Amino acid sequence: MSNVGAAGWDPRRIRVFDTTLRDGEQAPGAGLTAEEKLEVARQLVRLNVDVIEAGFPAASPGDWDAVHRIAMETRGVAVAALARCRDGDPQRAVEAIRVAERPHLHVFIATSDIHLKHKLRATREEALAAAVQWVRYGRKALGPDAEIEFSAEDASRTDPEYLLRVYEAVVDAGASTVNIPDTVGYAIPSEFGRLVGAVVERVGSEAVVSVHCHNDLGLATANTLAAVQAGARQVEVTINGLGERAGNASLEEVVMSLRTRPTQFPDLASRVSTEQITAASRLVSYLTGFVVQPNKAVVGGNAFAHESGIHQDGVIKNPLTYEIMTPQSVGLSGSTLSIGKLSGRRGLQGKLRQLGHELEGEALDTAYREVIALADAKKEVTDADLLAIVEQLASEAAPVTSDTVVLQGWSVTSSHGGRSQGSVSLTVAGESVSAEGAGNGPVDALFGAVDAAVGPVLGWHPVLAEYEIRAVTAGEDAQGQVIVRCRRSSEGPDGPVQTGHGLSTNIIEASLEGYLSALNKLRDAVVREVRA
Repeated sequence: MSNVGAAGWDPRRIRVFDTTLRDGEQAPGAGLTAEEKLEVARQLVRLNVDVIEAGFPAASPGDWDAVHRIAMETRGVAVAALARCRDGDPQRAVEAIRVAERPHLHVFIATSDIHLKHKLRATREEALAAAVQWVRYGRKALGPDAEIEFSAEDASRTDPEYLLRVYEAVVDAGASTVNIPDTVGYAIPSEFGRLVGAVVERVGSEAVVSVHCHNDLGLATANTLAAVQAGARQVEVTINGLGERAGNASLEEVVMSLRTRPTQFPDLASRVSTEQITAASRLVSYLTGFVVQPNKAVVGGNAFAHESGIHQDGVIKNPLTYEIMTPQSVGLSGSTLSIGKLSGRRGLQGKLRQLGHELEGEALDTAYREVIALADAKKEVTDADLLAIVEQLASEAAPVTSDTVVLQGWSVTSSHGGRSQGSVSLTVAGESVSAEGAGNGPVDALFGAVDAAVGPVLGWHPVLAEYEIRAVTAGEDAQGQVIVRCRRSSEGPDGPVQTGHGLSTNIIEASLEGYLSALNKLRDAVVREVRA
């Protein structure tokens, strides 16, 4: 029961298909700009995944642009695009990824009776015909060397015999990978392993068998590992388990399970550079605004923390007493470099390298200036401070254009029991604009001033949907990280939301930075809509 020879794939390798940029981004509020998607893709290349599913090109012109840019700029990994088995979708996907070094077309259609009846209003035979049609189209459009993957949506609730018939038909039509999605997280490991084994037995000698598991019952990783033991050779995963509803199978959990328990997965391995896992986790968490829970396996803040005296004693004597993997194996450092105002650039560069970030040239100089300024303002610069600075600088790396709303200055007055008054000076569409606002606190007053400044120029202003403050480190001199989610006033309460970030030891300034960051993302979305 193995995919020997399927599409030229080594049956001893587990192909890691990362769908953070597609399924992960479908988590409500996790939307990323094209620049942010490209930044994540670069980290996934460093992580050495096999496939990056870059998006759903037919969803919007912006998503098509992001997929196309990743396909053009990414080397060393396959770039996949998702498409429904419906006229228009596969064509847009092929256009987006044709330029990739290794294009990977991923088409899908639902096969469970509940989806066929209530969502597609189609018969089993109609769904099968559509699957064959668009697999055949993909093979013809991209040629014999491209990867053509077919997914039977809601496979775990599909009649098994019909499901096997569909997989046989799409393999005959040219599919080189067949994916078994547990779309709603319904399966349990024993039954899912049996289903995967049946598919491997039927088509595994001709195609790579893949699995895509959701976490609605908390079993996504367990189901994925059961599938590998049953013969699956591709795992579809996301960084931090990000994804719709309860999320997807977590890349870090699946990959480290394979590495940590080799006797359970004999002669199987992935090519993932596990030392890049922590950097990838933190980057995705920062850009999406989704906090990694402290007790999250592998990448949580407490994953390698020991508070109990008994545990501490054991770990000091031998780390293996309470650690089944080393912190270094996932990109954490066993030693610490103290960074302060007397540190040099080389010391900062070495510390950032330990934390998973390689900075050189102007990027290093900019980070160094920010770190030294912070060291002058607070007692201690921690690892969390350094990561927050690097990630904030990365999120600000998009070029400033004449369309960008830029903060020139601000002031605010506030007193106990009274309303606050704020004023801002901005550059909006190349024009200098100033305005004042009032509110029941300094942040509210400044947000109102921004609204008053941009509203007459743009014809809309941001509406705050969510506001979150995090202390990057402990203490009264801590940096504050603010995450702001906004929608356009012209869109109503159901309009799309964009996420902005701000970072400063002054929480009011961090809040204003985050608000303007979200505003500029909303404006970029307007520009893309007009161009489309």
